[in-house]
Amino acid sequence: MMLRELWLRHLPTTRERLSLLEKAVAVSGRLDEPLKTEALWAAHKLAGNLGMFGHNEAGEVACEIEAIFKQDEVVVCSHLSELVQRLHRMLEPYLIL
Repeated sequence: MMLRELWLRHLPTTRERLSLLEKAVAVSGRLDEPLKTEALWAAHKLAGNLGMFGHNEAGEVACEIEAIFKQDEVVVCSHLSELVQRLHRMLEPYLIL
């Protein structure tokens, strides 16, 4: 029960991070540096937190997203968009109270 309570406490932050990733992939073309940095940070935090809460597969997808944002120049492409959509679908059942 303690893990569930912790998940619920972190739920708003998890939603914000996922929303930030969705915002980043909604941009067409090359990401500007501030948005790229924010998206990288959000993906990194999600990767760690999701694993901690037992969402290992979602954590692995977040790691893939993080790896893309670590590249020198990030161009939003269908693969990146698909990864973010996949992450959202995986987490959707857990994002509601």
